[in-house]
Amino acid sequence: ELADLRDPVRFFTEETWTAGVLGLGYVGLPLLLTASDAGLGGVGFDVSPARVSALQQSHSMVDDVSDRQLREAVERGVIFTTDEHDLVRADALFICVPSPLGRNRQPDLSYIEAVAGTIERVARRGQLIVLESTTYPGTTEDILAPALRRAGHEMDNDVYLAFSPERVSPGDELKTAAIPKVVGGFSPLSGDVAEAAYRRLVPDIHRVSSARAAEMTKLLENTYRAVNIGLINELAQLAHELDIDIWEVIDAASTKPFGFQPFYPGPGVGGHCIPLDPQYLAWRAREANFTTRFIDAAEQVNSRMPMYNADRVAGILNEQGMPVQGTEILAIGVSYKKDIADDRESAALGVLDELKRRGAAISVLDPVVGSERISSLGYKPVEMGDSLDHCQMAVILTDHSTIDYQLIVDAVPIIYDTRGVLRRLGIESSKVTTL
Repeated sequence: ELADLRDPVRFFTEETWTAGVLGLGYVGLPLLLTASDAGLGGVGFDVSPARVSALQQSHSMVDDVSDRQLREAVERGVIFTTDEHDLVRADALFICVPSPLGRNRQPDLSYIEAVAGTIERVARRGQLIVLESTTYPGTTEDILAPALRRAGHEMDNDVYLAFSPERVSPGDELKTAAIPKVVGGFSPLSGDVAEAAYRRLVPDIHRVSSARAAEMTKLLENTYRAVNIGLINELAQLAHELDIDIWEVIDAASTKPFGFQPFYPGPGVGGHCIPLDPQYLAWRAREANFTTRFIDAAEQVNSRMPMYNADRVAGILNEQGMPVQGTEILAIGVSYKKDIADDRESAALGVLDELKRRGAAISVLDPVVGSERISSLGYKPVEMGDSLDHCQMAVILTDHSTIDYQLIVDAVPIIYDTRGVLRRLGIESSKVTTL
């Protein structure tokens, strides 16, 4: 059944329409299940046969979606497919494909360009098309709108186009349906249609004037975080040189009831947003002959943090008369964030790769990521129940809540904590050095 071309806003407000999601990862799969939970139809499309097969068998590969939730969605009629033509039955198409950095940290638009080809082949009259993938301001206009025109569609007459940035936070309790949605249309009418659709999915909508403004919003959010993390990472290095506890300073500054938001140092920045999104904005700025000085400075500090932490490990060992070469180092955590299994762009791996290059013998304890993934990364996995007698030093790189940190401190003679987790837990020992 086609969406009502005479009154698309009413259609998406009142009718039981079907959501089609392209890309079934950390963003797309929760969005699809949110639509299903709202009583709407669902079609999930992905180019990976293995992923689709697993989802069809109610096996989730996304931390925030359980197998039980998948089973219930399938029982409600949600389908998973690798056949792009199944998307024709959807009334709204939500694009949630990766937007990584390519060579020389330039934006890799190949996934968005590929999905634009899919949209060109399958889009039909009455459909709403929304891009959620993080990208530079202008992508919706530059890539998706031309694809729809090539297919013979007239914007705002028979199809509607918008951008709404994903705002998921893997591992956090805040779920997709509870996060306010920023929505910007290719035109005012497309924005109205997209807003009506999203009001069926989330309770809070913030409408902006254009797709470009919505695209810029996501980049501002994560650039803000990247710049502030870069600032605190730099101050952590300075505090070490001045023999000041940066964690104590952050706690003290946080008592101010205005004008300060705490950020924390660590092994670096990781994941699919903070290391990448500011570079999309910087790349777009260079095209406009504009220099992004704050972004560039933060990038320099953050990208060097894994090397800095490797140097700190070497310095700690040197104080004990030990070389990095041949030392048995136990790494605690390899994911980019606590309590999730995602190691994309993980700064922890940057630290370990540098220590490995210097000749350290590295084993990894990460019950969330799991032994199979650790082995595939080229490191020896260790389980919580294994003996740690062989470990001469432990480096805490990810502060998973399932780790028995007291056991680590009791068993290993030298500890370097890049996350400040031992301080938070009140575990004190002369063995411990904190970033």
